[in-house]
Amino acid sequence: MTEQRQIDIETLLREAMAPIEPPERLGVRVEATLRTLTELAADELESWELVAMRDPRNWIRPVVAVAVGSAAGTGLAVLGWRQRSKARSRTAGASIDRAAEGVAAALRRQADRLR
Repeated sequence: MTEQRQIDIETLLREAMAPIEPPERLGVRVEATLRTLTELAADELESWELVAMRDPRNWIRPVVAVAVGSAAGTGLAVLGWRQRSKARSRTAGASIDRAAEGVAAALRRQADRLR
């Protein structure tokens, strides 16, 4: 009975720590949306003239454009980083197995101490 529990805990840990990849289409759609937002923010900033910036009431649109453009640009950078690191994440399965084994071993030691 105890051996069965140990195997179940290890299996549950492996399943819980398994990476989940989003569908490929989702990444393409998100990237396209972020590119569009970045381009729209750049267009908005290009259309503003410095003369209009003298009045603080005119600052809201450029500030929003900078914020949206910055957030979208950051999102694009993160997506690019994730795509480059996908090759490295293939080895994550082995890391997850080692982590699950380590946690299961620690739980077994703890159970032995409680006996």
